[in-house]
Amino acid sequence: MIPPAFILVRPQMGENIGAAARAMLNFGLERMRIVAPRDGWPNSAAVALASGAGRVLDQAGLFPDVQAAIADCDFVFATTARGRELTKPIYTPEAAMDHARALVAAGKKVGVLFGPERAGLENEDVVLANAIVTVPVNPEFASLNLAQCVLLMGYEWRRQTVPAEAIVMEMARTEMASGIEVEKLGDHFEERLEAAGFFFPEAKVPGMKASLRNMWSRLGLTKAEVQTFHGMLRQIAYQLRKQGDL
Repeated sequence: MIPPAFILVRPQMGENIGAAARAMLNFGLERMRIVAPRDGWPNSAAVALASGAGRVLDQAGLFPDVQAAIADCDFVFATTARGRELTKPIYTPEAAMDHARALVAAGKKVGVLFGPERAGLENEDVVLANAIVTVPVNPEFASLNLAQCVLLMGYEWRRQTVPAEAIVMEMARTEMASGIEVEKLGDHFEERLEAAGFFFPEAKVPGMKASLRNMWSRLGLTKAEVQTFHGMLRQIAYQLRKQGDL
């Protein structure tokens, strides 16, 4: 499976290229392509900002124009926040990466275009894409930094491709507290709070206790966490007894 190529079109600042490389590697993406960078290539500022993601820059392809950069792609997304006269399918980042995942699984090559910092992609760039990706941002301030946009798309790709089972399995290995264990913890807290005079005035006591019980059940505590709370309460009570306050 070949992940999407992230294609930076006419990037203006080496720092943003480096930050984009970091964002890509954060989410397991290493196929960067650079189209006609303003300050030339290689770029020392990009290397400095990459900070550990230098291999993304080392492997980056340099292209003279968008046509060359997407020549081997079967499907291309263009990221843009501006309205267009061009009639193309419009995706959110989530939907775009879901579609990209399906295309890649079918053996297709996918590219994602990111425009230059000052004004984004031009119509001449967008017309070469199969679809548009638009982030649902504040319409009064719709501009995203280049690296931020790369980060957002990279996150959605990673989220779509990392199996949910891995997260479920991790939770399954955590031993959660049973209902009775949480109930006993609630009893212990009520006991200590009663001794401290917390429940006052009398008319509000039932509601206060119900709120606390609701909180404990909502937290999703592990067995270890319940034992930690019990230990904390016992130690507080022990110290208060030593001081003669309990």
